[in-house]
Amino acid sequence: MTLQEAQAQPSADILLVEDEPDVRAAIAQTLRLADLTVRTFSNANSVTDHLDIDWPGIIVTDINLPGKSGLDLLADIQQVDRELPVILITGHGDISMAVNAIRSGAYDFIEKPFSNDVIVDVVNRALEKRRLTLENRNLRMELQAYNAPGPRILGNTHNMHHLRQMLAQVASTAADILIQGETGTGKELVARYIHEHSPRRNGKFVAINCGAVPESIMESEIFGHEKGAFTDAKAQRIGKLEHANGGTLFLDEIESMPMAMQVRLLRVLEERKLERLGSNVLVDLDLRILAATKVDLRELANEGIFREDLYYRLNVVRVDIPPLRERKDDIPLLWQHFCLVASAQYKREVSPLSAERMHSLLNYEWPGNVRELRNLAERYVLMGESGSFEFERIITNESNPGFMTLPEQLDRFEKTLVEQALVRQKGSIKGTMADLGLPRKTLYDKMRKHGLEKQEYKDD
Repeated sequence: MTLQEAQAQPSADILLVEDEPDVRAAIAQTLRLADLTVRTFSNANSVTDHLDIDWPGIIVTDINLPGKSGLDLLADIQQVDRELPVILITGHGDISMAVNAIRSGAYDFIEKPFSNDVIVDVVNRALEKRRLTLENRNLRMELQAYNAPGPRILGNTHNMHHLRQMLAQVASTAADILIQGETGTGKELVARYIHEHSPRRNGKFVAINCGAVPESIMESEIFGHEKGAFTDAKAQRIGKLEHANGGTLFLDEIESMPMAMQVRLLRVLEERKLERLGSNVLVDLDLRILAATKVDLRELANEGIFREDLYYRLNVVRVDIPPLRERKDDIPLLWQHFCLVASAQYKREVSPLSAERMHSLLNYEWPGNVRELRNLAERYVLMGESGSFEFERIITNESNPGFMTLPEQLDRFEKTLVEQALVRQKGSIKGTMADLGLPRKTLYDKMRKHGLEKQEYKDD
């Protein structure tokens, strides 16, 4: 099979590498009859092109292949992921070779000739091992994120996992970062997360909202000034840039910065030095700049409203925060978190939200994003459903049934029911089983289907 042919096929549970056409077809048919998805290859040349460290499948390969052997392929796969299961198909004379391969990291081997039941059983065990490996990796990553100091980035949806992975990659670097997201998505939270997970965590985190500072004092606010630099400059002032020395400066709503200030900021970014207003002395800076915007700076640069050279200087690394409407499956977890925080803050007991009410929240479009959800949770803790006009407005909001098909709505409703039971039972599997009237296996199957982890719902 060519690389182009393989890419045209859907993702597979198993990559099967076998050079004999009849054997390859027979094994593939056996696995497909067992409801498994198979992608076949006649040689090992392009197999690793379809792998990455998060790929959820396994590889079944003959040892004796034209060109690159099955053992060569095993070595290549271990460069991608040493924990990715590889099952070897061996002839009688290859058994000692296969045993040595297992010592080197292969999952198992099957000796020809083999029955259909044998290969299906070995493959299913390997797939289960792969599933557990990936679950454990994700759990370790989540635990590290939740146990680390500072703010937490909550969410179990794919785009939030991707966001955390990206932040883990860039936080420890020295690169300046542009954070883009709609109002209320949590841009400052992400900035603080980056700071707390960086080598600068012991330095200051200094935040300034460029849209909230009057233009007349912005230069002094950011760059500082000397005594007598202008009327009423009665003492020296250290600006935000200098105050953040050794740490991180967060410039929110960077699109609001006047053009003249953009020129000065660009020079500071390039030289890592500044001059206070009214001074000829350069001050060395050792800091990281995190800039945030709710608009497309590229479009503003095209319109001449934002300096193009500053845009490119800030956009070394760009972090995009998804709006809440694109991660609605995170709403129950976020709601629980915000309610617990508000309950502790206001010393109020909070009643769990019914599944029907939560379903209404899932259908709302959240123009104010996470901030709107947090504010609603606080009002709910303080006043309950009946006491909050805003809550009633959202609950009675007419959702557009065209957004989701009936199966999608049923699927989301099922997830909501399971999640709310986990919340009520504080992550107890036994309690959740009794609450929902489900056997243990069925509950675990539904939790796995919806990506729910009991640890998320335990009390801290």
